[in-house]
Amino acid sequence: LCRGGLAERLCRLQNRERSAISFWRHQCISDAKIPSDKSGVLIVKILEMFEECTIQVAICQQLEQSAAMLSSEDAVVNAGEPILKVLFARETAAHLKSRPQDVIHIYPPWQKLLLKNADVPVIMNTYFSQKVLLSEHSETTEKTYGLTKMLIRKNITSLAQTFRLDDLNDDLCQESSDNQVACAPQIHNNCDSKEQSAVNDSLLEMVESQGAVGWREVQVRVVIQRVYCLPAREGYRSHIQGNKPLRATPIINSDPPNARLCLLVQDAYGMFSEVQLQSPSSADDMEQYCSRWEGKFCCLAGMKILQRTTRGRALGLFSLIDSLWPPVVPVKVPGQSQDSEMITTNLTPPSFCYILTAQSGEIHVEVDEQEQISNLYQPPAVHALKDILQIDGCNERCSFWARVLYLRLQTKHNVPINQREIWLFVTDSTLQNVVHMTPKVVAVSVAASCVLGTEITEALSVASQLVFFKDALWGNGRIICVERTVLLLQKPLLYSAAGADLSELTGPVRLDELDSTTQANSVCAVRGTVVGVNESTAFSWPACDRCGNGKLELCPQDRGLLYCNQCSEVVVSPVLKMQLEIFLSCPSRSQSIVKVKVWHKISFGLFVLINMLLSLQSYEVQSVLGKEVGLLNCYVHSVTSHPNCVALEEIVLL
Repeated sequence: LCRGGLAERLCRLQNRERSAISFWRHQCISDAKIPSDKSGVLIVKILEMFEECTIQVAICQQLEQSAAMLSSEDAVVNAGEPILKVLFARETAAHLKSRPQDVIHIYPPWQKLLLKNADVPVIMNTYFSQKVLLSEHSETTEKTYGLTKMLIRKNITSLAQTFRLDDLNDDLCQESSDNQVACAPQIHNNCDSKEQSAVNDSLLEMVESQGAVGWREVQVRVVIQRVYCLPAREGYRSHIQGNKPLRATPIINSDPPNARLCLLVQDAYGMFSEVQLQSPSSADDMEQYCSRWEGKFCCLAGMKILQRTTRGRALGLFSLIDSLWPPVVPVKVPGQSQDSEMITTNLTPPSFCYILTAQSGEIHVEVDEQEQISNLYQPPAVHALKDILQIDGCNERCSFWARVLYLRLQTKHNVPINQREIWLFVTDSTLQNVVHMTPKVVAVSVAASCVLGTEITEALSVASQLVFFKDALWGNGRIICVERTVLLLQKPLLYSAAGADLSELTGPVRLDELDSTTQANSVCAVRGTVVGVNESTAFSWPACDRCGNGKLELCPQDRGLLYCNQCSEVVVSPVLKMQLEIFLSCPSRSQSIVKVKVWHKISFGLFVLINMLLSLQSYEVQSVLGKEVGLLNCYVHSVTSHPNCVALEEIVLL
């Protein structure tokens, strides 16, 4: 707000007003419920109540002081007493919980408004009001009433009627039992059921009229732009081992993640909200939710505001909103005729967003899956990896298809394993077919906040997969999967390719060869000549030939045999594995020391050395030196200039 401006002054005035009302109510509770000072107090008895434009209107009979001291049942209405129309704001009405026949004390500064051509005066500014309970019977009745639903008639008045427009629709201003809604929430399954609740198309109007405590009487019709999972507040990925037998920890945790289903919705005015469903949801249902819900209309009811967030506090959320802006079709503009021709290119992007959550025990979201896709829906535009690497912007959302060749878990030991990021090394046909200047394989970082379903984690643990990365984040030369990024195995039908080359890989996958441009945390192919061996770090171990378990034990029945706990069988023909560090001389990196850690599957070029090690015989290093090593697929641990050294580790592609 501008300092000293009207808006700032009004905001301060409203804050002082709310504080004064809260203090006055607290004082009434502390001082025997009813203030002793009766000067200027207006005492009324409610005869009839209805709601109009979010204001509760009470038709009341004014009482004298003597009649006000009686209980609400004993206070007899005198036909000679004046009739008043008392207006109560939504907050005041919720505090009073008044009903017909209740006696209300209205304290100054209330105001009386005399309308032209109207016989009934209107009482306004009724914030300092209190219901009178003068007997134990009244208190008992009040508690009983609190458990029942009070029907309030709602007068729906159209703007066409208010401004006397020509296209007045008489159906909109009918007052009937169809417009009665309960104070307690009654949410129904059908968005089109007008007889149970009114349907609005503006999120902002609902927030302003219904308040933060919850939407009790109305539904909002919105379009689901995105469906995704967010990690629950208790933690990110659960990692439970329990009393399972010891085994190698999988690179990707396959335990079901602790997540909740979320919807990014947009109303007819272009405003966004994130709906976080309270009930824990399995990320395995993500694919069917995306295919069934995205692009469809839905009705929200029973919502409450969890947070009002801004661009500076939720960069990830607004980067996703920015990717959906501007709208593809004209949106409504408050205060302007919807018949006028609107443009969508110069609209200001949203600067705030309401985070909504569902109240417990109610039906909150109703999706009409039979309805056609909304014109407001913007499916992710799929790009080729080569095109993404040429984007100049920062924190840009991007979607792409890629084949996962290799995955690796972050190795920071001070970070819990269930909160470590995962690196996926991916490629597509546009990278494999390029000759120069573009890497053939790129690394995609999957942050711990990105929820992965069990289906995709198990699939990646077995073999190479073609994965759809939806709404990943591109910036500073990196592709990152963060919150609100979704990884899918199936190809959605609606997603547009935006002219990108999405053809499948036809030949064998090639990696970039090690050269002067190779960077750490990448994969490459290396060839060279063995010039040294680190004998102190060489070791070997037996493994099960069936499951690959490297922790074999001596068989209890026959100490001469090995036993596998995972297979629960004797290992007759164990596979001997080894780890060894060798130093290579590479023509493509002639000035650097290239150190390669070779283990598990050993290349054919080191066959002689391995045989000598595994037979546990003494060997001559001289017999290994000078051996040519063919193309090894390696992961680059580090690249240093002082000393000029490259540390590699041999890997096996999926």
